[in-house]
This record gives sequence, structure tokens and C-alpha cells, in this order.
Amino acid sequence: MVILAMAVPAGVYSFFSAFHEANDLQDDQLRQVAALVLSRDLPPATPDHRATGKMKDDESKVIVQILAPARNARDDDGSLHLPDDLHDGMQTVNVNHVPWRLFVQSTVSGQRLAVGQQTEVRDEIARDSGLRTVMPFMVLIPILIALVSIMVRGMLRPIAKLSQEVDRRDDQDMRPLDEQHVADEIRPLIGSINRLLRRVADNMDAQRRFLADAAHELRSPLTALSLQAENLAATDLSPASKARLLPLRQGLNRSKALLEQLLTLARSQNTGIPQASQVTQVSLHAVLRRVVEDSLPLAHANQIDIGVEADTEADAEVTLAAQEVDIVALIRNLIDNAIRYTPAGGNVEVRMHAQPGQVTIEVEDSGPGIQEAERERVFDPFYRVLGSDQDGSGLGLSIVKSIVARLHGRIELQHARSSAPHGLKVIIHIPA
Repeated sequence: MVILAMAVPAGVYSFFSAFHEANDLQDDQLRQVAALVLSRDLPPATPDHRATGKMKDDESKVIVQILAPARNARDDDGSLHLPDDLHDGMQTVNVNHVPWRLFVQSTVSGQRLAVGQQTEVRDEIARDSGLRTVMPFMVLIPILIALVSIMVRGMLRPIAKLSQEVDRRDDQDMRPLDEQHVADEIRPLIGSINRLLRRVADNMDAQRRFLADAAHELRSPLTALSLQAENLAATDLSPASKARLLPLRQGLNRSKALLEQLLTLARSQNTGIPQASQVTQVSLHAVLRRVVEDSLPLAHANQIDIGVEADTEADAEVTLAAQEVDIVALIRNLIDNAIRYTPAGGNVEVRMHAQPGQVTIEVEDSGPGIQEAERERVFDPFYRVLGSDQDGSGLGLSIVKSIVARLHGRIELQHARSSAPHGLKVIIHIPA
């Protein structure tokens, strides 16, 4: 648009400049004809086709005549009826409603010489000259705009790739952006963004370290309190004292579970690259079997039936390159949440499907489910669905989301059934 905005005024100026210059040149030609006639004492007669031959355009001829009052009409020699009171110099006169450009000059003998040409022909020549001047603008400006667009698009292509890369990242990925394959003009901006990302990553790491350190510091006194509560429960207490001791022990157990969840959350949100010794080929069948066996006592206590379905191609062992602790925490939190929010007599279904390049884990329960308006909020730490009377810290799905992001997967929440109670189906897709 800037090129076009500059080219249009320049083209208009060039056109009118060439137009006026062509008219001035033709005025000078009329002066030169008059000077030639006067200097050589030539007869002031307008040449006709008998002397010049047939002309390509009769209107382009130049008339040369003496102004005389007796001449009141166009004669056979091609003379015009011109007023005898014309002033000396260049002027435009209408003759029989046809505009003529005339140069009038007095001779030494007192006669007045007129040299002229129709303005229509002169303007046509001037317009052609102006258009030829503007023609390069009309041809080259679109080409220039196309070339500039291609160049700018090529220069901005690395930025578009960076934008797509940033859009694909999860909210925990603070790796610096690539500064090597971008234009020199925007490299300082990329450097500033990378420095900002490092500061944000340092701040997030500090918060996670504080969370982990606080959980570690609180674990020891809570463990000591739990042992003391166990020892106190083993003594001979009155029924009233035992009734008051039971809520204390339950509160200590919940606090210990919360600390473990906090530690798991801090570990799952770690944005650093795991060491090679920490990443192994984790067997999903083995982890699923172990987690289900550990969850059976809680399921039996709540009268919940757990079903497991694990199908793979050719019954091959499915493995993922990950930290085993992450896979265990992922499946354990999904099953634990399903058991806690399923009413007595309900059921929990765990499924694992393996396709080329992807593993899908589904955990479906027969509980109340989660409404669509709250499906984004339930991933926030400590958020719990309103009306829920189950014990919990509100960290389970936050941990699941963080682990799935570390594994470059995605998570979906759906209703398990179309009628109430809808239940909840959690679907996790992990690249294999």
C-alpha cells in the first residue's frame, strides 16, 4: 500500500509534467516556424496536399497566414478566418467552434503573421507523451509490489514457523526460541523473548522448589504425629477418647495424602529435560496391573467393580519411553478419582488401546460426571466440583494434565452415558 500510495502521485505528476512539456515544445515549434518565415522572407502560405502530398492526419497541419480584415472565410488555399485584433504572442482562439493554438507576430512591414495548429492534435500528442512517461509506472509498480510481497513473505516465514511452534507448546514448556533462522532485524526481539522465558522459567522453578521443600519439611512432623496417634490408639482409652482420636487420625492421613499429591504435582510440572538414566521403556501392561491391584482394596471398600480391557496388536507388549514414576502417577490418579466419585454399587472401566504410533488410555466411571462448563476448571490445582462430598485435594487431574503435557499427549473429558447419571470418561492419547 505504501508503494502504491507513493507511485500514484508520482505517476500523476509525471503525466502532467510530460503533458505540459510536450505542449511547450509544440509552442516552440510554432515560434520557430514564424521565425523561419520572417527571417527568410518566405511567402506566408499554408502548404496544401498538392505541395506536401497526402497527409496521414489532415488535422495535424500547421497554418501560416497574414491577418487581414478582408479575409472572412476559409479560402481554397486553406486559410482561416481569424480576427485581426489578436495580440502578439502565444494564444488559444476558437475558430468556427474549433480551438486553435496560434502564435502571432508583427513583421517589419507592419503586417501580422499568424502560425497555428489545432489544439486537439497538440493535446493528443501531449497525452501520448504523458502516457508513455507513465507507462513504466503502470507496468513496473505491480511487479515491484509482487516482488516486495514475495520478499517480505519469505523473510517472515521463519517468524510464522516460530509462531506455530509456540502455539503447539504447552504452558509448562519454557525452552528458548530459535534465533538462528530469522532475519537480523527481528533477532533482538527473539533474544528479548528468550530472556523473558528464562526469567519466567526461573520463577516457576523457584515456586516448584518451594512447594517441594515445604512438602518435604512437613512430611516428617506429620509422620511423627501419625506414629504418636497410632501409639495413642493402641493404649487403653475410654470410648469417648477413641471417638475423638479417630477424626485426628483421619485428618493426619488426609494431610499426608495431600503432601504426597503436592510432591507429585511439583515433580510432574518440572520443565527440565529428564536425564537419560531416568527415562526407560515402561511397560504399560505392568504398570496398569500394579495400579489396579493397589486400588482393589479401596474399590472393595466402596463396593465398586473394576473392569480392565487392554487390547494390543498381536498381543505385543506396549512400552513408552518415559519415567516410570510419571506413568504410575498418571494411571493411579485416574483410577483413584474414578473410584472416589463413583457411588456404591457402581463400576469403573479401564481400557488401553494401542495403535501404530499412539496409545489410548480410557478410564470410565458411573458417577455424576462433570458438566461441560467445568471441564476446563477441573484441571486447575485445588479446584473441586461444587456439590462434591468426597474427600480429596483437587490435585489429581492437575497432575494428570501435567504428565500428559510432558509426554506430548492430549486429554479429553466426555460423558460416559447420554442419560443421568452421565458418568465421566477420561480419554488420554499418548504418542508411542
